[in-house]
Amino acid sequence: MNYTHFIVKIITKPEQSSFKNGISVTEFIGKFYQFRNINSIERLCRISIWGESGSNFIKYYEKNDYVIIEGYLSLRKSEFDDLNLKTDIEVSVQKFYPFSLKSISLKK
Repeated sequence: MNYTHFIVKIITKPEQSSFKNGISVTEFIGKFYQFRNINSIERLCRISIWGESGSNFIKYYEKNDYVIIEGYLSLRKSEFDDLNLKTDIEVSVQKFYPFSLKSISLKK
């Protein structure tokens, strides 16, 4: 696993689930932000936020928001065939930060 950070767009509504031992996880599908449109392939990944941080995430972010995530990157077998989302990337988030596209000035 690799520790990294990305800018992602929230594609699906973040949903929280709990285990019997009281630990909760918040999951959603994210799309990696690209400054340039290199090709038409969407860079999608599964995002997981564990514990109290997931509750805070749901409180402040929703579908179509952009967020900076920081965490561990791993590769998994594709589990999104039913959603037609072909991806095998998962990020287990340790920290997240707000992000606004208005803060980027692209030179043309």
